[in-house]
Amino acid sequence: MTTLAWLSVAVFLGAYALIATERVHRVAAALGGAGVMLLIHASDAGAAFFSPRTGVDWNVIFLLLGMMVIVGVLKQTGVFEYLAIWAAKRARGRPYRLMVLLVVITAVASALLDNVTTVLLIAPVTFLVCERLALPVVPYLIAEAMSSNIGGAATLVGDPPNIIIASRGGLSFNDFLAHMAPMVVILMAVFIGLCRILFRTAFRYDPGRAAQIMHLNEREAIADRTLLWQSLAVLALVMAAFVLHPVLHYEPSVVAVLGAGILVAATKVTTSDAIAEVEWPTLVFFMGLFVMVGALVETGVIGQLSHMAVEATEGRLEVTTIVILWASAALSAIVDNIPYVATMSPIVADLVQAGQGQGHTRVLWWALAFGADLGGNATAVGAAANVVVIGIAARNRTPISFWTFTKYGLIVTVVTVALVTPYLWLRYLM
Repeated sequence: MTTLAWLSVAVFLGAYALIATERVHRVAAALGGAGVMLLIHASDAGAAFFSPRTGVDWNVIFLLLGMMVIVGVLKQTGVFEYLAIWAAKRARGRPYRLMVLLVVITAVASALLDNVTTVLLIAPVTFLVCERLALPVVPYLIAEAMSSNIGGAATLVGDPPNIIIASRGGLSFNDFLAHMAPMVVILMAVFIGLCRILFRTAFRYDPGRAAQIMHLNEREAIADRTLLWQSLAVLALVMAAFVLHPVLHYEPSVVAVLGAGILVAATKVTTSDAIAEVEWPTLVFFMGLFVMVGALVETGVIGQLSHMAVEATEGRLEVTTIVILWASAALSAIVDNIPYVATMSPIVADLVQAGQGQGHTRVLWWALAFGADLGGNATAVGAAANVVVIGIAARNRTPISFWTFTKYGLIVTVVTVALVTPYLWLRYLM
């Protein structure tokens, strides 16, 4: 690698160390790292702010912004209190049953929407129901972030890397359902079992609070029915547009911003109230992270690492598949999986094309998708959903540290990727 590439690696590792150790605020670390990358010319204004390959992913930023506004308006209706009481009553106040219910809802919703939108919607419910039952909220938020990443792997629209893979590989929505979804169901079943072990200290049952919950009427929590129906109508249209993306060809970010604008314009909600719930520090953190990772792409660091991993397999499909799976999981734990997949997908496309006639070479796409999607669970910054959940937790004064998330995430990632390995081998390589 060039001297500039080594410098960019040093800057990234330094910023990452500050984020991991929490010696400085994560936003300051990300912005500082981004600034140094620009200072040493590892990136420039064009690459950092305008390049679709190495710049800030404005689609992600505006998707988050639009959905945060919609969630902020929904919060004023009392619907989250309604859902919190409903969920607690269905679980009969039992903490583990409640976690199972919440992670299943999160996983299913993440398969239909994108995982970031899902955690934005489910997190407020989680805070309220945990407060009602006097439960620690952090384990529930971590479990939901991880289930959103697992569930999002099931479909083309569930996780942004899948959209990139589908475009490059010529894969359809039904391809993902046939090849990814069956294994995702198994992974979710295993994850639910893992939750029982990993978060066992959080399951403190309080019979008194459970009894109080059972006597509540969730309908009384609705504060503004007119605003609720207006908000739900807009949210339904936004969700439908997400699912119909292959037909409508509107980017999710455009849909989210349009939905937020229509909701604010058509209701009595003021602009200040609408943006009050926006997680500005989270958006800025993402911008800094995108610039740093983009600099690694710009200097060829990520591309060279990917090439080295592939070259080590010597063209053998079986070995290549497993290397792509595990290397993608490892790299997606460190850098955001969106720019990683954008860099890796041309390499995989070449391998698929070169391997025509040597078996089911499209397995390489599924290895890349599983590795990138599941690897995002390994660390607090591995996936967009993780960062959003941590930002919401900080805003609600229940901070989740980098290592608190990561100590659980590493276990979940290793277990889930280990289960995918024989699935790919038995289904496509035997």
